[in-house]
Amino acid sequence: MLSDDKISHLSHVILKGLAGKKLIEVLGEESKIRSEIKRTITAELRVGEEIDAVIRKKLQSYSKKIVEGSPEWEILYKKFYREEEIKRGRASG
Repeated sequence: MLSDDKISHLSHVILKGLAGKKLIEVLGEESKIRSEIKRTITAELRVGEEIDAVIRKKLQSYSKKIVEGSPEWEILYKKFYREEEIKRGRASG
C-alpha cells in the first residue's frame, strides 16, 4: 500500500496532468477533486491487495509446493490474477 503522502502527491500530479492537457475542465474546488482521486486510488489499491491475498492462498493450497518467485509461480500468479480481475470486472476477458 502506498503512504497517504504518496497518494496525495499522485492526486496532485494526476489533476495537474489532466487539466494541463485539457482533458478535464476544473469547475469545482480542486481539493474536492483531489480527494475523489485519492479515494479512487485507495479503493483500487485495496482491491489489488485483496486479489493478491486470494491468489497467494490459492497457490499455497496446491499439493505440489510451488516456490514463490519461480517461473512456474510467476506464470500461475499472473494467470490467476488476470482471471480474478476479470471476475471482479476490473479487466475484460
